[in-house]
Amino acid sequence: MVNESITSLLEQEAEAVRNIPVTSGYEEAVSLIVKHVHDLGGKLIMSGMGKAGQIALNIATTFSSTGTPAFFLHPSEAQHGDLGIVRENDIMLLISNSGKTRELVELVDLTRGLVPDMKFIVITSNPDSPLAAEANVCLLTGAPKEVCPLGLTPTTSTTVMTVIGDILVVGTMKRIHFTNKDYAKRHHGGYLGSKSREQSKNEQQTSI
Repeated sequence: MVNESITSLLEQEAEAVRNIPVTSGYEEAVSLIVKHVHDLGGKLIMSGMGKAGQIALNIATTFSSTGTPAFFLHPSEAQHGDLGIVRENDIMLLISNSGKTRELVELVDLTRGLVPDMKFIVITSNPDSPLAAEANVCLLTGAPKEVCPLGLTPTTSTTVMTVIGDILVVGTMKRIHFTNKDYAKRHHGGYLGSKSREQSKNEQQTSI
């Protein structure tokens, strides 16, 4: 690939991020997450299929590492017993570019059979989709065109999904006042563990 081609791809991805619709839905989603997980003692359950599922898994681990317990539930495995992880006071965040993913639509129905008042946050490109219709909060991606030359492979769409997840994580961290000390308790090894402990120590010395 020539540099001009790479630069063009970077510009397309960056433009997709800039075009993510900014709405009050982000504040509503963070409020729901804080209420169900931190006030009511539930957990955040993430789900998605295929590439979107991998993004959901990544977002779940990021939430967990920053003080908000989150789990990834595979929508197909949910139909074979894993749905048992769902309890009262939990909240679900579902990711589907089309908003029509069959396994996720079925997961909504199955979940409501177990916890009828479950709240759903949905990340999708399609505001008129079945999943968007089921959502308490729907966060739209802006429906960016994939940079894949076939226009098929999840590329740009998964980029914006990841960014939306980052926005929710950071918003939740700020709402729960997550500190370096809190971070250090969850990261015992590696560079991030040592850095968070150092920053926590510096904060304590500054406050004295």
